[in-house]
Amino acid sequence: MSTFTAKRLTTTALAATAGAAALSFALVTGTSATAAAPQSVSGSPEGAFTRIADFYGSYIDAVYDGDGATAEKLRSFYLSDALQRELAVWEEANHANGVLRAQNVPAKWKVTSTGSGTGKTNATITLTWGSDTTQLHVQADLRTKKITSITD
Repeated sequence: MSTFTAKRLTTTALAATAGAAALSFALVTGTSATAAAPQSVSGSPEGAFTRIADFYGSYIDAVYDGDGATAEKLRSFYLSDALQRELAVWEEANHANGVLRAQNVPAKWKVTSTGSGTGKTNATITLTWGSDTTQLHVQADLRTKKITSITD
């Protein structure tokens, strides 16, 4: 066997071994052997559902960062006056954040549309707290785009 052929066989064997190792690692760890697809987020200022998602993302960021002034401004902008009054009563009675229905900040959040009708749009907010999750049901007015209800 020539030196050239021996080197080619060695290179091919090494490449095959490396590929098998990468595939085995991917299978064991549950990761992809290829590059992950880039994440994207989209929305529209015209949609009440997008407003719900925008509010929860921004509000959780502000509370997480300890920025109470921004959290209050977000509540004032995105929540109806009636809901703001309702949350103040709930928070006084429960000694917790009425928007999150908790005393702390979730590690992750997800907003899922549950449909629209009779001038309202509905969403389920899934909040992840370590290994546990809670769900909130949120409703917004299609005309004003203000959030009008948060229930657990």
